[in-house]
Amino acid sequence: MTANFKIANHRMLILIILGITSLSFVRDSTYENEIKEWHTKREEALKTENGWLNLAGLFWLENGRNSFGGDGKNKIVFPPDKSPANLGDLVVENGQITLEAKPEAEIYNNDQLVTKLTIFPSDKPVVLKHKSLRWFIIKRGDKFAVRLRDLESPFLKEFKGIDTYPVSEDWKVKAKFEPTEGRKISIIDITGRLDLQDSPGVLVFNIKGKDYRLDALKSGEGFFVLFGDSTNKKETYGSGRFLYTEKLDAEGFTYLDFNKAINPPCAFTPYATCPLPPKQNILAVAITAGEKNYGHH
Repeated sequence: MTANFKIANHRMLILIILGITSLSFVRDSTYENEIKEWHTKREEALKTENGWLNLAGLFWLENGRNSFGGDGKNKIVFPPDKSPANLGDLVVENGQITLEAKPEAEIYNNDQLVTKLTIFPSDKPVVLKHKSLRWFIIKRGDKFAVRLRDLESPFLKEFKGIDTYPVSEDWKVKAKFEPTEGRKISIIDITGRLDLQDSPGVLVFNIKGKDYRLDALKSGEGFFVLFGDSTNKKETYGSGRFLYTEKLDAEGFTYLDFNKAINPPCAFTPYATCPLPPKQNILAVAITAGEKNYGHH
């Protein structure tokens, strides 16, 4: 009886261990699938008309008339194989930007042919169209620029996906939010422009027994974090990566899921104006999770 009892207990222990292992495997597999599905949607978004892969130019405007078209003599030179020599002018005056198009230019706002139109300021962003080209106005500080898209961009055609680190739930790190009311942090973009942005607080978290801190920016109900780490310029994008969080729970915690760390737009195109992580957000640790460097820029 005693021997049989021991054998039965041993078998029961094995079944329990196998059951726990099986549940752990299912949990890990489910999480990995969730991250992979999220990343697939992320890559698909890059390929849409409003994604970053079709950017074809960034042109800073001067006060007065800015001629644009495929001829190199224009102030703004569009791809000559996608544009006639001259499409018209973008006129900058007293903070207002007006399109004055050539009658034969075939420029559309939505589906409406336009020859003269105030495109900034506007109640909603105006996107102008000519064949496969799309362009609109962006404002950075007190400067205006034309951001050009080409729906037939070679960057779009060459895109084969983004390499990532293996998914690990160990990199989903719980973080405590420490509010800092009225605090602003300095954010510099790749053009050298400095901007003071409101930072509602700091996210404090632990990796392998050591505490780290990241200044956060508000994004919807959660936060947006610009961060760098010791993988930058080696396996990940040189200047750092972006990370978004969910909203805080009732106790003031959220998660930094570094499996969702993404490349900034500048990794995919030379025509973006990406913000850089502030120096206090450069972590002295290797974050071996999320997207690796795309490798173009």
